[in-house]
Amino acid sequence: KVCLIVIDGWGISENKEGNAIANATVPVMDAFCAGQHNAYTTLDASGLSVGLPAGLMGNSEVGHLNIGAGRVLYQDIVRINMTSENKEFAKNQVLAKAAEKAKASNGRLHFLGLVSDGGVHSHIAHLESLIDAAKELGVPKCYIQFFSDGRDTTPTSGVRYLAQVLKKLKEVNYGSLATVVGRYYAMDRDKRWERIKIAYEALVQGKGEVTTPDKVIEVIKGRYEGSGRQ
Repeated sequence: KVCLIVIDGWGISENKEGNAIANATVPVMDAFCAGQHNAYTTLDASGLSVGLPAGLMGNSEVGHLNIGAGRVLYQDIVRINMTSENKEFAKNQVLAKAAEKAKASNGRLHFLGLVSDGGVHSHIAHLESLIDAAKELGVPKCYIQFFSDGRDTTPTSGVRYLAQVLKKLKEVNYGSLATVVGRYYAMDRDKRWERIKIAYEALVQGKGEVTTPDKVIEVIKGRYEGSGRQ
């Protein structure tokens, strides 16, 4: 028979300073550890060991998920990271179908979404892999609709990520920057149409301030230094 008992918050550390468990009297657990042949082992509860990105602490949901499955279940972002690192984006059936549809129509494929390394809703490394995949799949033209972050990253970090994307496009000699808009407008979750309208008109109708790739960073810096950071 096997009995699974989960004790939330119980951990093992050799450091006794500030360690309530190590400083407490725990005869039952001590007895388990001192049992026949010291038949116990320890498990990692964070990072890749439980399917999370490296260095990220675990949580109750992830812990129970892995224990219940009896194996490591990688979270979505980890699976995407692995696909990105292995340069396998072009094998994705959905992306391949989108590429074929683009080639059969106007030859244009648009990537729109949050661009940063915040890792909450997206990761810039994934965009770079998408660009590589689109080129590999033979899509004539690729356009980036850039949503700057500033919430899961520092408020004015958009400049850094924008520079990274422009560098990538130059390195692969493929793709173009089409639109830059803050998540404040493009990703509003509270039904504020006045915000969404600005992003929508920029994406669909091309409304907004027009600039060139060599000047866009200075324009964004000016916006950060001006009335708003979005």
